[in-house]
Amino acid sequence: MALSDAEPLRVIIPCLDEEAAIGQLVASLRGIVDVRTDRIIVVDNGSRDGTAAVARLAGAEVIEEPQRGYGRACLAGVRAARDGIAVFLDGDGADHPQDLESVLAPVRAGAADLVVGARRKRESGSMTLAQRWGNRFATYLIGWMSGAQVTDLGPMRAIRVDRLLALQPSARTYGWSTEMTVKALRARYRYLEVPVRHRRRIGVSKVSGTFSGSIRAGFRILWTVARWSRWRPAGAGA
Repeated sequence: MALSDAEPLRVIIPCLDEEAAIGQLVASLRGIVDVRTDRIIVVDNGSRDGTAAVARLAGAEVIEEPQRGYGRACLAGVRAARDGIAVFLDGDGADHPQDLESVLAPVRAGAADLVVGARRKRESGSMTLAQRWGNRFATYLIGWMSGAQVTDLGPMRAIRVDRLLALQPSARTYGWSTEMTVKALRARYRYLEVPVRHRRRIGVSKVSGTFSGSIRAGFRILWTVARWSRWRPAGAGA
């Protein structure tokens, strides 16, 4: 059953060489969102395969961000969206589109400003040991500094476009989701996690698929937590 609400939905999917997964993901989303008012925005981040062509054929709106970086691709999608509620999913098939409604509902109901899909229902092998421990350590630090209950930095998340842009997102690589969470808590946004499923991705991860990639991503995430731990939104008092 398609989602329907007066406030439009903008599904933003950053992609790098996800030809094998993106078509099925877009097709699934088109059966869930209201195609009359909502938009599925695939951001091709310099793919060397047929990601863009497959996404278009499946019915997505495709924009190009040739300069590599997960955060760059996400921000390009947000700028293209311009309004509505942004929902982020990865393009590798690991996220379940059917969980979109549970992530989106609290934002649409006015019960939360940022909703993160916490990957509590994980398929075996969907996250490496390094990913699990890194995620646990980073969320512990965020919770310790903010006093909030944070358990996951999952990619599936929902936030109004204007509320996200007010956070002045600057992360251009792996720190995108971390920066969003830290700044939202610093801005006293109402933060909520809802359980979602997570399965093995299709293809090899550009981050966890290599040891060096895992180390770079882990360092960037921890650096992002430290960098924005004292951030204040524009106009906030001293």
